[in-house]
Amino acid sequence: MTSDPAIPAENGTGSDTVTSTGAVTGRRAELARLRDLAATSAVVERAKGAVMALTGCSAEAAHEELLRRAKAADRTLIEECWITLGGSAPDRTASAPDLPASSSAAPGIPLSGPSREPADDGSTALGRLGRALVGVRTPQELAGCLLEHLADTVAADAVLIFGRHPAGGLELLGHGGIDAQLAAQWRQVPPVTAIAAFDALRTGRARWLEDPAEDRKRYLLIGDPPERWLSRAWLPVVTDDDAEVAIGVLRTRPGPFTAPTREHLRAVVRLCAGRLRAFDARPEPVTDGSADAVQAVLDALPGAAMFLTPVRAPSGEIEDYRIGAATPEAIDVVGRTGRELVGLRILECWPPIADETLWQRCLDVLGAGKPYEAEPFAQADVVAGSAELSTYTVRVARLNDGLVISWIRHDPSDRQEQRLADVQRLGNLGWTNWNLITDEVSCSAQIFTVLDREPAHGPVRLTELPALAVPEDAPGLTRAIGSLAHEGRPVDVPFRVRTARGVRHLRVVAEAVADLHGTPVEVHGFVQDLTAQRNAELALVASERAVLTQHGALQAERALAARLQHALLPLPDKPLRLAGLRVEVAYLPAQSGIHVGGDWYSAIELPDGSALFVVGDVAGHGIDAVATMAQLRFTAKGMVITGSSLTGALARLNTLLLHSRDPHGTATMVLAHYWPDERRLVWAQAGHPPPLLLRDGGVRQLGRPRGMLLGASNTPVFEELEFRLEPGDRLLLYTDGLVERPSEGIDHGIERVARGLLARHTDEPGSLGPLLAAVLEEERRDDVCVVDVRVPEDLTGTV
Repeated sequence: MTSDPAIPAENGTGSDTVTSTGAVTGRRAELARLRDLAATSAVVERAKGAVMALTGCSAEAAHEELLRRAKAADRTLIEECWITLGGSAPDRTASAPDLPASSSAAPGIPLSGPSREPADDGSTALGRLGRALVGVRTPQELAGCLLEHLADTVAADAVLIFGRHPAGGLELLGHGGIDAQLAAQWRQVPPVTAIAAFDALRTGRARWLEDPAEDRKRYLLIGDPPERWLSRAWLPVVTDDDAEVAIGVLRTRPGPFTAPTREHLRAVVRLCAGRLRAFDARPEPVTDGSADAVQAVLDALPGAAMFLTPVRAPSGEIEDYRIGAATPEAIDVVGRTGRELVGLRILECWPPIADETLWQRCLDVLGAGKPYEAEPFAQADVVAGSAELSTYTVRVARLNDGLVISWIRHDPSDRQEQRLADVQRLGNLGWTNWNLITDEVSCSAQIFTVLDREPAHGPVRLTELPALAVPEDAPGLTRAIGSLAHEGRPVDVPFRVRTARGVRHLRVVAEAVADLHGTPVEVHGFVQDLTAQRNAELALVASERAVLTQHGALQAERALAARLQHALLPLPDKPLRLAGLRVEVAYLPAQSGIHVGGDWYSAIELPDGSALFVVGDVAGHGIDAVATMAQLRFTAKGMVITGSSLTGALARLNTLLLHSRDPHGTATMVLAHYWPDERRLVWAQAGHPPPLLLRDGGVRQLGRPRGMLLGASNTPVFEELEFRLEPGDRLLLYTDGLVERPSEGIDHGIERVARGLLARHTDEPGSLGPLLAAVLEEERRDDVCVVDVRVPEDLTGTV
């Protein structure tokens, strides 16, 4: 509620107007929202009143009944309210057929169940129309609203609304989609049955004009020329078993109206019945005899005030207030002012008030008779195109059996003082002035809170301020105040005081005002409490120190783990020659995080001339992962050298992990044993991705034998597979860091590496580095370990 005009001007000039454009736009949007809310609430309240009048129930029960009807009919609440206000019984066309204009014997399409939309428009079209009808004020606006809605749902090109004229015939109430000249020609229509709209009203049945040649024989068609619209529909708006208004829908599209379209148009007409009846609704008169006298008084008063009388439900409970009188400056969210508000209900004019404390306070005043004055509150006003935040106070007093409620706008100086108080409270500071001539002190109330001082002790003199400081800070504060009082130098000094709440961190900022001779005569400034800020700074410093300490410890651990890993897993600086094969190895540590991982490899030639290739990955990072890696690496190598099978070695390594110091430790591994005389490779795996084989211009995964994650089970199952290597073959053993990315599955990662292997393949030594650079991300999230095995093309001496 406001006492200023709520409708902003359409234009404004000057730079200050430009700077407030965003604020004005926001206020206008809020104003529009409140107007819609008020209009919607008014529709609901009128529908509740209609139900209460028919059934004698309470307002709450009427609301529940409307909700029940809407749910049962699969309608929104606003749809149900419009239908209720229309007073329409079940659609007469549901039991009586609609006759097409070309054939009076053709049966119509009866309705079954609640009204529905056309199938291609969804079930929300009527709900959108119901909400749109809230803002419609005249039949002309109704025609435009219907045309906008029906253009999409039924391909309408024009909408006409005719009503019965008191002298007989029809009168054009509203139109959309036709020009002014045609509207003037059809403004008045004589009472003849050759007019389809009149025929629809006379019979109470819809008329569907779908064959222009036949329709022209029966009716005088609207149009210039009439052939402009090739299909038309005229539907009567039935209220209380009578039809006073017909709505016409004209289309340039030829052909019949489909059954869903007819059903949708019937539903639209039922919604319009309530809106059309509401056009004629007038505010209810106020019967209280004191209302006229109060209105005469309010007409002469400035500001916004109203006289309200309670509206009671059958139970006696106050469900609303009716406006009996209002001052000219009173204005609601829709824009109605003064006497235009008389007879309306409060919830129609200001719907949000039902959710506010003011509603309960009005009940209290009406019951106890004690006046109520609210705390000041902010209200956004839009005046002359500019947004302004004003401060108001609401007062409520009882008058006879009603209430007088007023809104008082505070003077700008009052608002400025309140803002200053808010700044001091939010900034936890207080201002003070020291007169150096008279020794008088003036200060704000907040200064006592900052200094933790009782107001009864009076304000602190400038020379007394250092005495409040802790001994360590007193000398510096004394020197600063001395230079301020004698030399006029401004000060900005932090100091501490000891209070009942503990040590507080304060800051004094002040400057001097000198006379004509340059002698300081007055000091003004403020004292601010910075305790919370200082405590936060100290906590931040402590946190940073802890982080640096922890980071240093982690960096030291990483360095130690890296040195240990390098000692246990040395990388050769050139390709290896093992059992007639050329082998390159690579280890790339993760680039994210500070821990060293547990990826590892082995590539050695055994005493019998065969070769062993191993890659593995220990779960976890850091010293423990490196230690487990070393244990597995040397144990696996020793087992195979002493004649253990690959599956036997994996089974013993599984037992080793189960009985290690970390009972939950796990690892994956690939073991491959190669005999050069037969070019035979036997391999086994434990939960690890299979090697990739490049042969004859294609890349594939080796068939994967069964194998479980090491450390996962007491009864693991491991298998071996073997195949022959051919001259020119390239075999890639790797850990999962090569093929895993957060954004893709492992299968996609293997395909990515396979494509890179084909694109970057060369027989030259040193090709592993460029391959890894091409297939890895810029920032590696995991370690990568790769063993690249090449079978020479000129391999000789083999079986």
